[in-house]
Amino acid sequence: MAHAIVQARDDAAAAVHTFPDGLLWTAPPGTTASPGFQLIHMAGALDRLFTYARGEALSDAQSAALKAEKRRDAPPPTKTQLLARVAGAVDAALAQLRATPASSLTEPREVGRARLPSTVIGLLFHAAEHSTRHAGQLLTTVKVVRAIAETNPPVRPVAE
Repeated sequence: MAHAIVQARDDAAAAVHTFPDGLLWTAPPGTTASPGFQLIHMAGALDRLFTYARGEALSDAQSAALKAEKRRDAPPPTKTQLLARVAGAVDAALAQLRATPASSLTEPREVGRARLPSTVIGLLFHAAEHSTRHAGQLLTTVKVVRAIAETNPPVRPVAE
């Protein structure tokens, strides 16, 4: 799990290293998720899933952040700010992984308001898988947005 989360962080940073901030919140035609969304969601989902793994409910700040993922702040966060969020979420996740006793991995946990059943290991594994999924989506979206921008047609901003 730790390796997957670290790899997702590194892949995300590499994907946007030379990507212009001006295209960060642009989605390719026919999709709804911009590179900026992928980054902000990676950080937020990792934080939320690890919160559930601790057996805690989301805080008001986490609930507000989840709602904010679906809209763009003015001004929107920059690439540097988003990568810092991802790195912070990864650092916190790694610290929690180190502190998680193996004996707790099969303990039951509930997820969200629906109180969906899971376990500590199920949530930790899902967090790693979810991070890698969004890192992959980020890699693809960055390539598509960059290719469209280089051919000069306008790329539509994500509707908010």
